[in-house]
Amino acid sequence: MEQEKKLFLIDAMALIYRAHFAFSKNPRITSTGINTSAIFGFTNSLLEVLFKEKPSHIGVAIDTAAPTFRHENFKEYKANRQEQPEDISIAIPYVKKLLDCFNIPLLGIDGYEADDVIGTLSKMACKEGFQVYMMTMDKDYCQLVNDCVFLYKPSYMGNGVEVYDVNRVLERFNVEKVDQVRDILGLQGDASDNIPGIPGVGEKTAQKLIKEFGNVENLIDNAESLKGKLKERIIEHGAQGVLSKELATIYTEVPVTFDEEVFRYKGPDEEKVGAFCDELEFRTLRKRILGDGGETEKKPVRSTKSEGNQMSLFADTAEETKTEEEVVTAKDTIDTVVHDYHLMDTPELQEQLLEYLLLQKEVSFDTETTGLEAYEAEMIGIAFSYRAQEAYYVPVPLERDQAKQVIDRFKPFFENKEIVKIGQNLKYDLIVLEKYGVHVAGTLFDTMLAHYLIEPDMRHSMDLLAEAYLNYVPVSIESLIGKKGVRQKNMKDIPVDKVAAYAAEDADITFCLKQQLEPLLKEQGTRKLFDEVEIPLLSVLAEMECAGVKIDKDALKEFSEVLEKEVSAIEKLIYEEAGAEFNIASPKQLGEILFDKLKIDPKAKKTKKSGQYATGEEVLSKLAEEHTIARQILEYRELQKLKSTYVDALPLLISPRDGRIHTSYNQAVAATGRLSSTNPNLQNIPIRTDRGREIRKAFVPRNDDFLILAADYSQIELRIMASFSKEANMVEAFRQGRDIHTTTASKVYKVSQEEVTSEMRRKAKMVNFGIIYGISPFGLSQRLNIPRKEAADIIDAYFTEFPAIKSYMDEVVNFAREHQYVETILGRRRYLRDINSRNMTMRGYAERNAINAPIQGSAADMIKVAMVNIHEWLKKEKLQSKMVMQVHDELVFDVYKDEVDYVKQKVEYFMQNAISMEVPLEVGMGVGDNWLKAH
Repeated sequence: MEQEKKLFLIDAMALIYRAHFAFSKNPRITSTGINTSAIFGFTNSLLEVLFKEKPSHIGVAIDTAAPTFRHENFKEYKANRQEQPEDISIAIPYVKKLLDCFNIPLLGIDGYEADDVIGTLSKMACKEGFQVYMMTMDKDYCQLVNDCVFLYKPSYMGNGVEVYDVNRVLERFNVEKVDQVRDILGLQGDASDNIPGIPGVGEKTAQKLIKEFGNVENLIDNAESLKGKLKERIIEHGAQGVLSKELATIYTEVPVTFDEEVFRYKGPDEEKVGAFCDELEFRTLRKRILGDGGETEKKPVRSTKSEGNQMSLFADTAEETKTEEEVVTAKDTIDTVVHDYHLMDTPELQEQLLEYLLLQKEVSFDTETTGLEAYEAEMIGIAFSYRAQEAYYVPVPLERDQAKQVIDRFKPFFENKEIVKIGQNLKYDLIVLEKYGVHVAGTLFDTMLAHYLIEPDMRHSMDLLAEAYLNYVPVSIESLIGKKGVRQKNMKDIPVDKVAAYAAEDADITFCLKQQLEPLLKEQGTRKLFDEVEIPLLSVLAEMECAGVKIDKDALKEFSEVLEKEVSAIEKLIYEEAGAEFNIASPKQLGEILFDKLKIDPKAKKTKKSGQYATGEEVLSKLAEEHTIARQILEYRELQKLKSTYVDALPLLISPRDGRIHTSYNQAVAATGRLSSTNPNLQNIPIRTDRGREIRKAFVPRNDDFLILAADYSQIELRIMASFSKEANMVEAFRQGRDIHTTTASKVYKVSQEEVTSEMRRKAKMVNFGIIYGISPFGLSQRLNIPRKEAADIIDAYFTEFPAIKSYMDEVVNFAREHQYVETILGRRRYLRDINSRNMTMRGYAERNAINAPIQGSAADMIKVAMVNIHEWLKKEKLQSKMVMQVHDELVFDVYKDEVDYVKQKVEYFMQNAISMEVPLEVGMGVGDNWLKAH
């Protein structure tokens, strides 16, 4: 029987780009430093087709560097495209080599794009009786779909393959004929290709117009029948709409021939494939393609065993060998892996589970709750896992006494110091359990924090880690409760069997992730930082969040009323300056007033995205020096933001449980090692303006027996820079307690310290802090509003007077170039994989990070160490005082009045001695009945 004539035509660049960006947060780097992400992703996509679809014929089309006929018709075509990433340029020759290994033809025709080549070949092959599949993610190909030509969108991030036939295309674009896809594309334009379309016409408007008029040409001929602004746009930009349709049309008459034998797939050249995989260190792919290197990988399939509500603690499992095709491309799910998950819903089963837990050296656990805010959420269950693909779920009643009875049953496990407790975002679980009177003891291992140290620039969610390290796609929370919105369910409303499977899977995955991540910590040299700083800090932050901080609602209410009057007053002043009333919050109306009516900047620019004038803070700040209305608008915005973001919002965050705010500290967000916080974001509470500082008045002690104590590192990053560089002039200034900015100004301007003016000091201060961030003459000139030449002279003078700083900066950049990372004083790494890029912008950004990351990261290390030591001391001394907030380089305490002097003395000691430095660390301290007075 003759094989079905099935032709796959692959758009090479579409797949290469997709693969590049899919791995951008977790690139695959060989031992020789080659980024193989795009090559690896392309290879997997190719194998997906070869193994799953088994094409009889296959070909690949690629764009060439030559301009196309579209560039001749429209010079701006693709003009706004960014320069091709360097890693993609590196990948293209390897992709060509890969195709040669598989004996797959590659076509690139000067003057035409890959989609034109594929369109032409599809048309030819269709006439020869082929079923043609165009493999790409580009929706433009939909215009080519017919009864024998299909769009094949490969699987991506857990989503399966999508095949578009005629009906699917008509449904997707809401048109009557496939050919009308070109009209839709022409009307709405394409920003990525710089196809203009008709301004103001989006996809839905385009569909409506084509449904009424049939095509672009007919629409333009009948534009007079339209109304309002749409009519004006169609008349004014009609020719542009026709041109855009032409640019979006895939050309199907490319001078290329279709020879069946050329495209017939004959299989790979095994010797070439082996050499290719060895060169790029594709060990698993080699094994899967060639079958050498061991047996075919075995993956178990789902096995569910239950008898009513009682599930056996140990069930037999069965394994089934997957085909090579499935192994190469598929990610495992709960439906493809044998899992032994059990619902433990009786006291007898729970007691039996406890016995097993107490026999283990390490156990992963995960609490299931009714919400995301740990302090407010109620527990509905706990899952445990101590063996891969095996887990146990204990449901917890919502009624408080009954819940406590179940949770207390597992206290012997949680309070056992000998058992390692594993979790993902353990801080959340610790807070939840603490509310039920359970304190988790013993060694902790948080997979989120482990990965944060291993890959600080990536995201660290369990779902992403499961995909990256276990090739597994977990059950999504949305599949249980729906997407965020008014109809989203609560976990307490989900059937217990579904919650049990979801929670058990989480505990199981977390246990498996620990086995993957633990060796990487050791390999990278960050295990000590993990064990001695990040993990102890986890417990510190949990207790701080539980303690919370009291807010004076009455003070905020009064301040809100004051701000309301001030906003109203400045609003009137703006209207007077403008000579008209308008919506100040509307960028469109504001732009028209400032630049069309008042004409305060003849060079005002419009944004590409909206076509409106840019009215952001940077634009207005430049105009504020000369134009009163710009200053007023900036002040108006500041007051509005203060009122809405803080003054009116803070009272809404007060917990009904204890009348305090319980912010959430994020330990694994900032790649530098800094903490961040949410609900509220304490790091963003204003400090530079008088009005902003007023908000701190509302942060008060818990009762009259307490005061607020604030302790703040002074110029910590400059002191770290002085210590790292061992710059004698700077070290000496800090040791003698001199003002560092005055000292710098004195050196740079070559005057005595007594002769330094406030303006000189201001500029020196900007340079001091700017140097830490690798500031350029242009950046300094912008910040100080001085000519670039003057800024360059200041920086040159700075490096002349402080040569050791320049030497240190050069050394750290050279280290980064060699190792592709930099480290803090405690070994926290920041990876800089673009440090050797030929792209000047990317390389410059990496170089600035190379200078800044060790300094900012060491400051983060320092305050974290101080927090851990202070917390341990407070507990050891059994004091009533508590640490309640951390904001940048500042720690805030709710301090018992009788303990003030003792706590001040010890807090200063622990902060100054957190990490040994070349220069003394200075800590500013204050005490008061609110945060503002203490700061």
